[in-house]
Amino acid sequence: MSSLLIRAARILPVGGVAAPDVPVDVRIHGDRVVEVAPALRPLPGDDLLETDGRWLLPGLWDQHVHFGQWAATASRLDLSSTTSPDDVTRQVAAEVGARRGGAPDTVIQGFGHRSAAWERQPTVAELDAVSGDIPVVLISGDAHHGWLNSAALRLLDVAARDGVVEENEWFPVFARLDEVTTSAEGKRTAYAKALDAAVRRGVVGFREMEWADNASEWVERSDSGLAVVRVRTATYAVGLAETIAAGRRSGDVLDQAGLVTMGPLKIISDGSLNTRTAFCHDPYVGDDVLEHPRGRPNNSPAELDELLGLAAAHGLDVALHAIGDAAVEVALDAFSRTSARGSIEHAQLVAAADVARMARLGVAASVQPAHLIDDRVVTHQCWPDRAGRCFPLRSMLDAGVVLALGSDAPVAPLDPWEAMAAAVHRGADGDEPWNEAETITVDEALAGSVDGASTVGVGSLADLVLVDEDPRSAGEQGPDAAAALRGLPVSATVIGGRVAFETL
Repeated sequence: MSSLLIRAARILPVGGVAAPDVPVDVRIHGDRVVEVAPALRPLPGDDLLETDGRWLLPGLWDQHVHFGQWAATASRLDLSSTTSPDDVTRQVAAEVGARRGGAPDTVIQGFGHRSAAWERQPTVAELDAVSGDIPVVLISGDAHHGWLNSAALRLLDVAARDGVVEENEWFPVFARLDEVTTSAEGKRTAYAKALDAAVRRGVVGFREMEWADNASEWVERSDSGLAVVRVRTATYAVGLAETIAAGRRSGDVLDQAGLVTMGPLKIISDGSLNTRTAFCHDPYVGDDVLEHPRGRPNNSPAELDELLGLAAAHGLDVALHAIGDAAVEVALDAFSRTSARGSIEHAQLVAAADVARMARLGVAASVQPAHLIDDRVVTHQCWPDRAGRCFPLRSMLDAGVVLALGSDAPVAPLDPWEAMAAAVHRGADGDEPWNEAETITVDEALAGSVDGASTVGVGSLADLVLVDEDPRSAGEQGPDAAAALRGLPVSATVIGGRVAFETL
């Protein structure tokens, strides 16, 4: 069994648990911390990690990731700065020109456009006009719709149409993209690069929400040596019967290395702000042509009750996507009726009464603070009458709701420091904070990023990160604190007692 001695580390207090006030040595045996004291003597077989007084804290988690889509972003057109369909088609036309002479069935993919604030919505015809027979698949920045040209609609067996493919029709199409666009070798290479980048930022684990057979696929990756961080694998309703038949319960270890565990049942109960499908109590403002002016639910209350009841009966947590305030209310009703346990994913727009109800029910808020940077402008266009209730992080903490931070990568980068920075400043660099009263502190953001762990001590799981500076050095809130978090150098990442990355 491996043994690691971390020398002269300053332990960062996390979760309100006190830390030693002087540098200490930390001995790890297997996957647990077994000693914490100054000047421990190395034992035979100890690997040594000299820290020179750097700061040690629990390893970071991202509680909501679509990892396959995140890994694929490097090969997709970046459309995040586009402001109109014309902006997008100009980029696609340039890419088509660059690819002329290649294989005619090469699929062009793009990611990041946000059409809710555009003066008009995109059409298939204008994409056809610049792409011809080359399939083009453009994924919205919230991943809730795809803008496809006619060649891509045919390739992916989607019925012809004039506009985008969205929500429940889009998700299975999105899940099939890899089948027609990526070789097994290319996919493995992309995964390896994305995993390496995550470990270099101190990530020790994430909850995998990809639209795939996540349990089986991640066990295969682990067995082939690709899984280097901890992965909790979600299933969707389509795989629920198979999950139950296999006897998989949340927390069950699935692979020989002990890195892959069964995660939650994932349910997407409503849409998103940028696709204007998040289910709200009040109509969207400034658009009288929506077929569903308040957005719409993807499941009836009876369907939610059935799914949550099955999950509760078979030992599965529930990760229930709800962005609009009406969707949050319906989701909490289902949690209350079924006694299921789990989280609201996103919880972007929440009524004050439902913040308190989340706390009473013990339903966690799995939130992605970096989304508030992207959604700020469109919120004031579509929800100006309720913008003050968006991303209510402080209100949820004060009510006693457990916050679990994440990215929803590729919607935001898989980088917990970025999520924490958004939470403590509520704006990008140079921005005034949005709803400053809902800001949380660096300590609170850290506590929401370590999967429930606290200050490193004897008995701690040896999933650890070593950073060059105290994350609180620039203050607990505000732009300086956010900038310090975004730029904080990570010196080492330890997963299960083994050094996964180090620059010392």
